[in-house]
Amino acid sequence: MRIIGCGAEIKGKSKSSSGKDFSLEALRWNKIIICTDADEDGFQIRTLILTMFYRLLPTLIKEGKVFIAESPLFEITSGGKTYFAYDEKEKTEILEKLGNAKYILQRSKGLGENEPEMMWQTTMNPATRRLIKICEADKAQTDYIFETLLGDDLVERKEYIARNGKYYIKDADV
Repeated sequence: MRIIGCGAEIKGKSKSSSGKDFSLEALRWNKIIICTDADEDGFQIRTLILTMFYRLLPTLIKEGKVFIAESPLFEITSGGKTYFAYDEKEKTEILEKLGNAKYILQRSKGLGENEPEMMWQTTMNPATRRLIKICEADKAQTDYIFETLLGDDLVERKEYIARNGKYYIKDADV
């Protein structure tokens, strides 16, 4: 929070935990970009960070300052060139374009294990990176989801997972 610089918007209190009133003008960055791995653990970390922004810095979301950097899930090397696929569909499309050419397919390592050149190409370079802008959504639905999945109501969370888990089983890394 200190690095972001603008304080927190805490409901019912006039100052953030740092003792500083929220001020958009004090924001130290034009964009805040969340970078996590492209796996389930990375998605969970991303959700926790987004929860922090949603609850403590909603104005930054409203003003379009918060983004997610997509990181590739697969690296495909063929003929001295490396291709990056961000999901299964892209992987399939790249492999179809390569046709019968020999290739090496590997699941991307976590961001912390990437070589600097790969990080530059996929995550850091403004010309080639992919950013997802976090936008305001249906407030009531967003409140419900955050509270259900990350709140204190364990019974509701279990019921939600029982009702909806079948829609996400294909994404499970088991």
